[in-house]
Amino acid sequence: MALDGITIANLVHEFNQTLLDGRIYKIAQPENDELLLTIKNNGGQQRLLISAGASLPFLYLTEINKPSPMTAPNFCMLLRKHIQNGRIISISQPGLERIVRFEIEHLDELGDLCRKTLVIEIMGKHSNIIFLNDKAMIIDSIKHISNAVSSVREVLPGRDYFIPETQDKQDPVSLSDAAAFVSIIKNKPMPLAKAIYSSFTGISPVIAEEICYRASVESAQPANTIDTDILTHVGKQFLQLMEDVKLHRFSPNIISKDGVPIEFSPVLLQQYADCECHEDPSVSKILETYYATKNIVTRIRQKSVDLRRIAQTALERNTKKYDLQLKQLLDTEKKEKYKVYGELINTYGYNLESGCRSFEALNYYTDQMMTVPLDPMLTPGENAKKYFDKYNKLKRTEEALTTLIQETKDEITHLESVLTSLDIALQETDLVQIKEELTESGYIRRHGKPGMKKEKVTSRPFHYISSDGYDIYVGKNNYQNEELTFKFATGNDWWFHAKGIPGSHVVLRANGDTQLPDRAFEEAGRLAAFYSKERGQEKVEIDYTEKKNVKKPGGGKPGFVVYYTNYSMMIGTDITGIHECS
Repeated sequence: MALDGITIANLVHEFNQTLLDGRIYKIAQPENDELLLTIKNNGGQQRLLISAGASLPFLYLTEINKPSPMTAPNFCMLLRKHIQNGRIISISQPGLERIVRFEIEHLDELGDLCRKTLVIEIMGKHSNIIFLNDKAMIIDSIKHISNAVSSVREVLPGRDYFIPETQDKQDPVSLSDAAAFVSIIKNKPMPLAKAIYSSFTGISPVIAEEICYRASVESAQPANTIDTDILTHVGKQFLQLMEDVKLHRFSPNIISKDGVPIEFSPVLLQQYADCECHEDPSVSKILETYYATKNIVTRIRQKSVDLRRIAQTALERNTKKYDLQLKQLLDTEKKEKYKVYGELINTYGYNLESGCRSFEALNYYTDQMMTVPLDPMLTPGENAKKYFDKYNKLKRTEEALTTLIQETKDEITHLESVLTSLDIALQETDLVQIKEELTESGYIRRHGKPGMKKEKVTSRPFHYISSDGYDIYVGKNNYQNEELTFKFATGNDWWFHAKGIPGSHVVLRANGDTQLPDRAFEEAGRLAAFYSKERGQEKVEIDYTEKKNVKKPGGGKPGFVVYYTNYSMMIGTDITGIHECS
């Protein structure tokens, strides 16, 4: 979700509580399109990070101090000249626009009191940071926009500043009643959610969907086909949300699914009731956490692209090979027929006429008559030998294929487990072990001189504590699974794994106890379900047994095990409430 007008309203409310009347102590420009303001207020210090980046514009309070270039950029020097040590006297948002205005009071070179305005526009690729004098004239901006770039508005020194047109959108905060909402929406031939966010300033698609959800109305239904009474009900939900905005009733939160943040919002999103919701009274902390977590996940996904492509390509190749081998194995089923043909020729072929193309005989295996084809150019003995040769060839092929099919199947299972490990990976160190596994398997060529030391790996299994205080460990990849099961776990520890599908080995430490609470088993089972290929399913079947029953097959791939004595459970994949140790 992008920063919409409601999120900006939440930020402005927070800034008024923390930054108003504060003095700008430091001004830095860590990136070409970023500002970091250090503001002293109420005996404390706050840092305001502002980005006008085209791909990820934002602003929020942070405790992190980013390094700055040795030589400050011109825009940064200009701000230092005018407003460093200036006092913030006003923080506002025009309407519900994605704009924040900081009015700053400072002394000029002559010691006279002056006012300047710093305007932050969070508008996607059009985002900007603009510095104005007391007459709303642009002194400078972090990004210059000439007439060649935009025919709507130039952002250049000396130009008058004005808010760009918002395509005839209405200010939702000033909406009087539900009837006014209906009059704006009812004739629009587009989905209801789109009609809402395209008609009102500062409303994002997510908020529009939320309004429809709260009103129990299908958001994809065209607005001009919806009954007026239903639209009135939607309008009441809209007005209620706007009332919360006007009264600063915000509930900043992050929505996550499978541990990955998918949305943030200044209001609770009822449409995501089945997802994890993390709330914090500070919208800045929510934004900082969201962007940081999102960046980590995005960076790991980007870094794992090559590994995923290698594993996926190998998986597709092995899957095709497996299908071909199964088809070849099906052809070997003819071998028994050829054997019978040869035996019947040896039994009844003594009285066959020369040049005979076939004959009928009783198949003493089935007590039924069958026709035996013959090559008229060969003698009965030669025909029999030909069929026995075919039988022996197919028999050898069947034996070889049975072994090859099992090897190919094991390789497919191994590659699927590698892809599951890539889905689980959260740190770059996790990818190192997966890369090493693919290298050991021959899918990646090892570079460097023979005997070179391998890259040091600091990745460790996930560590959880059950509600009853028992340690639970989860392997992130096949190497960790191997070590966790056969080097770390002891005989009476309990071992968990998703049945018949790739997934992590999960070890529940028994600490010598012979009886563990059921809740510990259930939580370990949920972890095994979550860290498996079926983590998106509602229920997953989990096998569990004492570690002493788990064996390593000879020549098996890393993390591959066999066990014959086990219990099973059907368990959900929700791991909310299970404490993870850092």
